[in-house]
Amino acid sequence: MTARDDILNKLRSRGRVPETPPPVWQSRRRFESLAARFAESLPKVKGEVIRVESPDGALETLDTLFNDLGAQRIVANGDLPTLDWAARWPDREWHLVGQSDGDLRAFCAAADVGLSGAEAALAETGSIVVAAGPTKSRLATLLPPVHIALVPESILMPDIFTWTAARRNETPANIAIISGPSKTGDIEQVLAVGVHGPRRFIVILYGE
Repeated sequence: MTARDDILNKLRSRGRVPETPPPVWQSRRRFESLAARFAESLPKVKGEVIRVESPDGALETLDTLFNDLGAQRIVANGDLPTLDWAARWPDREWHLVGQSDGDLRAFCAAADVGLSGAEAALAETGSIVVAAGPTKSRLATLLPPVHIALVPESILMPDIFTWTAARRNETPANIAIISGPSKTGDIEQVLAVGVHGPRRFIVILYGE
């Protein structure tokens, strides 16, 4: 027996019985209207919220934004409502993550808009939770200068604690919490927006 084996055997013999993990902490935060709180919180971190009453209203708002932004190249994640995006906007160039051919990274780097859905929207901080996967790329939310998220009111949660408690056994392995556009600061505490990612973050919050 080597010294290594001797040490490992001693450690195994002193193994402790696993303890029951503590219960998930439950938030006590309550908001009269999750949608109103979200719409109040996101602008405080330089994000934008557009509230509409229905999915059709969300698409009409999206059409207006594309025109206002002059968006010609759009990359879209696969967590969006089922729709033939290219057919609805045939005059624009699309890359659908996990469906379209070609270099995703190169398209995202040259795209005008990155379009995504969300796993959840957190009313307290005005944040959205975005997961990554075969049809959901973080590049689509990081590289284009404008990130637009389509968010139904049904996925609003009071805060991150409530969401993690609800998803304790099925939380995605790779998530990002997005709170406004990219921001950074220098030693003089001057805030700069859009340096390391999108300079605009727009959430279309729609009723169902």
